[in-house]
Amino acid sequence: MNAKVALVTGAAAGIGAEISRRLARDGIAIGVLDILIDGAAKVANEIVAAGGKALPLQANIAEREQVKAALSKLRAAFGPVNILVNNAGITGSVAFEELTDAQWDRMMEINLKGTFIVTQVALPDMKAAGWGRIVNISSSSAQSGTPLMTHYAASKGAIIALTKSLARELGPLGITCNNIPPRFVMNTVMSESFVTDSHRKAMIEAGPIRRQGEPADIAGACAWLVSDEAGYVTGQTIGVNGGRYI
Repeated sequence: MNAKVALVTGAAAGIGAEISRRLARDGIAIGVLDILIDGAAKVANEIVAAGGKALPLQANIAEREQVKAALSKLRAAFGPVNILVNNAGITGSVAFEELTDAQWDRMMEINLKGTFIVTQVALPDMKAAGWGRIVNISSSSAQSGTPLMTHYAASKGAIIALTKSLARELGPLGITCNNIPPRFVMNTVMSESFVTDSHRKAMIEAGPIRRQGEPADIAGACAWLVSDEAGYVTGQTIGVNGGRYI
């Protein structure tokens, strides 16, 4: 296999940005993909300034042609893509009885359809190499259920099921697929948008490890899952959650 090249989606900030930085430190060339190109460029520039390889890419992951164009740029710059981290997603809070068709469809379009499209577009490179790593970022909301977020939890539950099915289908091709369901990771766009100080305190006290999660916690687990050492690990849900869900 040639040099390792990773595509990280939703990488302009938070978890995706930290995963990009961590994998770059491990010597992996990074496609920093986000719908917000300015943020993606900032992260890519940070990686390059630190001595790594990175390329900012812009795409709405639910638009196949945009994803294909972004992947073409990444391949042209660094070569075939053999690592994929599906991190991009949206969230939302609304009572179930007030949930609209449009809100439901939007959640599934980005969180589920987008992950499907990106994975399908990236897959041929991994098949050709006979080696690949796919890591899907799901959510502990899918494991425990979350009131007022049924559409979000359902979309992330589908990601866990997708992970298991891909692991079975792609394993014979030398490709692993695992997922990480974070819980209460601060310093991210999603968490800062709806977590109050009182909620933050309650979330910390609810778990056996009495601190909030950090993007670096997720990035560390992801770095192991995409490594050669994790080649016998597939179809797994690696909970990085401070022990809140066991």
